[in-house]
Amino acid sequence: MLDAPDQPSDDVLPEPRPLTPRAITLTAALLGSVSLLAVLVVVPTPYAVNSPGPTRDVLGEHDGTPLIQVSGAPTYDSTGELRLTTVSSTGGPGYPSSILGVLSGWLRSSSVVLPVEQVYPPDVSQEQIDESNQAEMVSSQEDATVAALTELGYEVPATLMVAGTVPGTDADGKLEENDVIVAIDGQALPDYQTLVDVLADVAPGQTVTLTVRRHGQSVDVPVVTSEREGGGAQIGVLIDPTFDMPVDVTISIDDIGGPSAGTMFALGIIDKLTPEDEADGVTIAGTGTMDVTGAVGPIGGIRQKLAGALRDGAGWFLAPEANCDEVVGHVPDGLRVVRVGTLHEAREAMVAIGAGEADDLPTCVVEQPVASPAAG
Repeated sequence: MLDAPDQPSDDVLPEPRPLTPRAITLTAALLGSVSLLAVLVVVPTPYAVNSPGPTRDVLGEHDGTPLIQVSGAPTYDSTGELRLTTVSSTGGPGYPSSILGVLSGWLRSSSVVLPVEQVYPPDVSQEQIDESNQAEMVSSQEDATVAALTELGYEVPATLMVAGTVPGTDADGKLEENDVIVAIDGQALPDYQTLVDVLADVAPGQTVTLTVRRHGQSVDVPVVTSEREGGGAQIGVLIDPTFDMPVDVTISIDDIGGPSAGTMFALGIIDKLTPEDEADGVTIAGTGTMDVTGAVGPIGGIRQKLAGALRDGAGWFLAPEANCDEVVGHVPDGLRVVRVGTLHEAREAMVAIGAGEADDLPTCVVEQPVASPAAG
């Protein structure tokens, strides 16, 4: 029988091998890299990073609650999606951008890195920013509802209360806060749209007579109109309208702020209140502010929103015409952009896309310079 080889006893451990210089160097390098990475993750920088944010289907639900709920009128289902788009930002008060985040933003074509002072005003708290964004969101929902109902032919009565006047205009000092404008040149103003329509026929510099209700009395105030930005006449009055909605619309979206979802909210309301399946199985994304007259306004972060739309399955994107200069050259492959300036144009685009008849819809194009005639 062969003897078994000697085995170390259970209470005797082998002596550890001494660390080599190479192992010490690798360990130190590893610890240094981990420490550097930790610094890159947490150390704030003076930059803001804007990246593609989440999208939401305004015809769908979020956390089990429909984004748009309507009462007082029949509603209809849709097989398509209408997605509002957002921008995710770091660099604001309480949410600083890290060095790693800034480097990542520089490397991604869908993100933009800017000095923080270009994005966030100084000496403003995150609470103030959140309150402002929420107020803009609430206002945009009301404006979108008024515009959508008006587009559908509803009458939306409004009380046109004066919230202030524009300094330097003739109305400054003549109109008072809390005046209610009830007529212009003798024509009654039952809603905001009537005021817009009347002013469309007034030339800047022309005098109009505003009839206002002031402290229970009717007062006529002559006002010389001035030219508003973009052309047309304005009376120089800031109006805070109160609307009497013929249909109750509730929009439930608590985690997104700002006014840029107005156009998609308005389209969602229209889709729900009409029996036609406008989107008809197509995913359409978009952005743009919406005022009560149905005008689509420009927004920020259009390039990030384009990328977010494609990421979440959209094949079409409705872009404000005022943002076209930022769109050209930055449309990701697989996404088609349609420019819109009014809610009516956006509605027509939605219908055409759903019907598969969108080839002739207007898009954002680069204006080509006109060639000078060759010398003879």
